[in-house]
Amino acid sequence: MSDVIKTDVLIIGAGPCGLFAAFELGLLDMKAHFVDILDKVGGQCAELYPEKPIYDIPGIPQVSGQGLTDALLEQIKPFHPTFHLGEMVETVEKIGDPLFRCTTDAGKVFECKVVVIAAGGGSFQPKRPPVPGIEVYEGTSVHYAVRKMETFRDKNVLIVGGGDSALDWTLNLHPVAKRITLLHRRDEFRAAPHSVEQMRALVAGGKMDLRLGQVTALSGADGKLSGATVKGNDNSITEVVCDTMLPFFGLTMKLGPVANWGIALENNLVPVETSAFETNVPGIFAIGDINTYPGKIKLILCGFHEGALMSQKAHRYVYPDKRLVFQYTTSSSSLQKKLGVN
Repeated sequence: MSDVIKTDVLIIGAGPCGLFAAFELGLLDMKAHFVDILDKVGGQCAELYPEKPIYDIPGIPQVSGQGLTDALLEQIKPFHPTFHLGEMVETVEKIGDPLFRCTTDAGKVFECKVVVIAAGGGSFQPKRPPVPGIEVYEGTSVHYAVRKMETFRDKNVLIVGGGDSALDWTLNLHPVAKRITLLHRRDEFRAAPHSVEQMRALVAGGKMDLRLGQVTALSGADGKLSGATVKGNDNSITEVVCDTMLPFFGLTMKLGPVANWGIALENNLVPVETSAFETNVPGIFAIGDINTYPGKIKLILCGFHEGALMSQKAHRYVYPDKRLVFQYTTSSSSLQKKLGVN
């Protein structure tokens, strides 16, 4: 077991609702750590529609998903939250009153007095490519995320996909891997133009390979990949030598391990009471799209409201002997000092 990370609050999900919750918690002197399965902050806003305009954030007529994420990150800077990205919380155990031990799939262990589930519709799970027998290689030769770049040192890496993740890891792993082959079904990419330019420059210089087509089969024994069969756009069949494959076929939303945490569920959502959005387990809260209650509306602004009320109740668990006096940021010098505006 790794060293235990101790914090007041663990927020599961780094989307807008979770980010604003860190602001409300910070005003009340509660420290927060985040765990998110994505490799970036922002949840659905940053992953699914970073450039898509949002029109219903109060006081902001129009903002992009990435713009909202950036603004929220700027807002919580004074409280220095810690982010653990590319990880998923697998287990949540009650070990005290209140005290929880939370463990991620990367082996990190947290101990906290409050858990806030802000995981949107659940956890983003990578889509598995429709390649027969791929399950045999998953976790050993086929990876859906890059945990440590060193894992790919001196490997022949086949990266499949045409979005930002595929191009980013093509460029990031190029100095580490023995050889990179990027495979996409067409010669057009959804990634940032600058990344595409860099990739094409490497191909032109003979420093990596670009193939057009789709993987139809994998070869190799005992879960160790040795090659991939590729059907080209001209129906040609060729073999690509590789000992590691990184497929980036997008993400799908699943409830994930939340179902195993002893929390009541209702139609794959977490029912909460509406004074503080607490679950049936004291000390575990759910805010944003993952919760349900009478009259629930799935809007970001509703999640902000839920985070504000949650933090008031969370304070009782973190500081049971400390009286909470409600204050406004507009008039409280102590809150302004915390925000660095005094």
